[in-house]
Amino acid sequence: MGERCTIEGTVLNLIFQNEENGYTVLRLVTAEGEVVTVVGCIPCAAPGESMTVTGAWVNHPSYGQQLTAEQVERRMPEDETEILNYLSSGVLKGVGPATAARLTERFGVDTLTVLEEEPEKLSLIKGITAKKAMEIGAAFRALSGMRRVMEFLARYDLPVPLAMQLYRTYGAAAIDKVRENPYLLSDDRYGVDFGVTDEIALSMGLAGDSPCRTEAALTYELTYNLNNGHVFLPREKLVAATAQLIDCGGDAVEKTLDDLLERHILVQEHIANVDACYLWKMYEAEAYTQRKLLTLMEAQADRGRGAEKIVEEIQKVQGISYAPQQKKAVLLAAQKGVLLLTGGPGTGKTTSVRGIVTLFERMGLDVMLLAPTGRAAQRMSELCDREAQTVHRALGMTLNDQTGEIGFTKNEKDPLAADAVIVDEMSMVDLLLMRALLAALRPGCRLVMVGDPDQLPSVGAGNVFGDLIRSGVVETISLTEIFRQARQSAIIRNAHAVNLGQPPQLENKQSDFFFLCRRTPDRLVDTVVELCKTRLPEKMGIPTDQIQVLSPTRKGAAGTGNLNRALQAALNPPAAGKHQKEWGDLIFREGDRVMQTKNNYDVVWEKTDGTVGTGIFNGDVGTIQEVDPSGELLTILFDDRLVTYTADMLSQLEMAYAVTVHKAQGSEYRAVILATAPAAPSLMVRGVLYTAITRARDLLILVGDDTVPARMAANDKQQRRYSGLRRRLKEGVNAAGCE
Repeated sequence: MGERCTIEGTVLNLIFQNEENGYTVLRLVTAEGEVVTVVGCIPCAAPGESMTVTGAWVNHPSYGQQLTAEQVERRMPEDETEILNYLSSGVLKGVGPATAARLTERFGVDTLTVLEEEPEKLSLIKGITAKKAMEIGAAFRALSGMRRVMEFLARYDLPVPLAMQLYRTYGAAAIDKVRENPYLLSDDRYGVDFGVTDEIALSMGLAGDSPCRTEAALTYELTYNLNNGHVFLPREKLVAATAQLIDCGGDAVEKTLDDLLERHILVQEHIANVDACYLWKMYEAEAYTQRKLLTLMEAQADRGRGAEKIVEEIQKVQGISYAPQQKKAVLLAAQKGVLLLTGGPGTGKTTSVRGIVTLFERMGLDVMLLAPTGRAAQRMSELCDREAQTVHRALGMTLNDQTGEIGFTKNEKDPLAADAVIVDEMSMVDLLLMRALLAALRPGCRLVMVGDPDQLPSVGAGNVFGDLIRSGVVETISLTEIFRQARQSAIIRNAHAVNLGQPPQLENKQSDFFFLCRRTPDRLVDTVVELCKTRLPEKMGIPTDQIQVLSPTRKGAAGTGNLNRALQAALNPPAAGKHQKEWGDLIFREGDRVMQTKNNYDVVWEKTDGTVGTGIFNGDVGTIQEVDPSGELLTILFDDRLVTYTADMLSQLEMAYAVTVHKAQGSEYRAVILATAPAAPSLMVRGVLYTAITRARDLLILVGDDTVPARMAANDKQQRRYSGLRRRLKEGVNAAGCE
């Protein structure tokens, strides 16, 4: 990005405008006659209106200098010529150039006032009926409403796209809604930091001890802590954190909390020896998950007859002999309504799952294979030689434009057409997704959940897999024997050693696990680049696109930010004819590997076979195929799905030559290079190292400080997640008298 500046002028013409998201490219003419190209989110812009744009200069490869708008102050046209140009542009539905000319000829400089306040007067003009006059007036008021929301937000330096979201939700009442309760801006939908919202509310005259403010702070604390994995917060912690956040007394917070509980906005229940305070949706999800699991478990009697004979036949046909625990897992899947199958790498989970799938099919059951991410589903599909899909896709995920809430078309009323569902990578499944999955299982459906409990927990709230295992209520088979073939892999041996708290063996006498000591950040980065660019492709025959660099952290010299810059420069440098797009500190270039960083439920993709669908999700990795010459459209290939990104969507992308260990969860790569440099204490833990090691299939290279892996292996500190599911399951079984 270049230097920042402010330009004032009148819109000359529009080059491009996306009505859905407001992304616009326009030409602005200044008072001195200079024509400037402006790009950014400027909804409903039209020739004739005046605006003051503050932003940064960007040099576009095809279009030269452009001003990327960060703030836009807009003014409606004032003189007759400006008004005529504005209305002639088609900005107002039902008004074309001819009608615009008749309007301005009749009403002159008062035309816009008449449109908004006295639209019935439009019927005085030949060709405009009373009905059409009111329709034009309504369209103009809607247009004005959007602009007023934008102007209101601009006063507080809030981003323009937020105006589009608010207007879609509340229409013309958007400003009144925000004035009435500014704290709605801190909802998940809009994502404005509570501190910013609080400042706006106080500047608008809201009292510091207003119940509205305290309510917002309480719900914010619970919502914010969902991101830390907490399903609930203990009452005393919630009250203390809220009192600190808004600098008020605990008594006032207690009183407001009781009021929220009375109105059923929040829920309090004594569980796990604490007074647990929940957001309503989290309480309902936890209680529902417990009830549905217990119901599925009850429907398991007399269902495994004949299974042993089928298992013997499967072993003969496939020419294999199951280990005792594997055989037990396959048989229990037939007998039990719900089964957990756990184990680390090399313990035979895949063989067991294949056996369960074959057994179910021989029993005449319709089997569905699911995983939380696209990559995990693809891997499951390859290993089981059957179609697997993401949980989200199977459930038919939808997004409510009005509320921003995620929904699913599959539920109790329209369940999945499956007699048995097998879910892999269960450690990644959070509470809300678990609730949605269970709601879509018809009565009597078998559920098998597979995963490695020692991997990192889900990004979303809850610790579902861990809670199910530790509850002791759900039948669990733990595969612990490492098979002889797997023991030959140093990756697998070191993964299990780390899991036991032992440091990985770093001597380089291993075929698939190497350590390169690089204690200075510069040497670490140089070595990682060299491995990706030349050493692994040339000496080991591993193409660059099959190598994934991991780091525990985003920050610092050994973080993904710096590694991505170095890797992009080395692996995909600028070249003649290779188009690129500058976006903030990033340059998106044809050939770059990129990752989607948030769930986008609306984006449309198309497969090479012509299949069309929607949804690209957090963690999906793709390659930029094309940056169109204008730089406003990027075409990205995510596995077999081709997606077109407009420039306003680029904030959802980041480089993926290097990704964090958390982002890599659920994926497997032919070769992994792990940067082992000191990072934040919360990341220097066993779970991060174990998860990183188990991402590698054929080769793992650790590069960095030789003391870091041992420190991480020794540190089994896990952040406690407040969750009541484990206790609910135990209490539910006890209450039913079926321990």
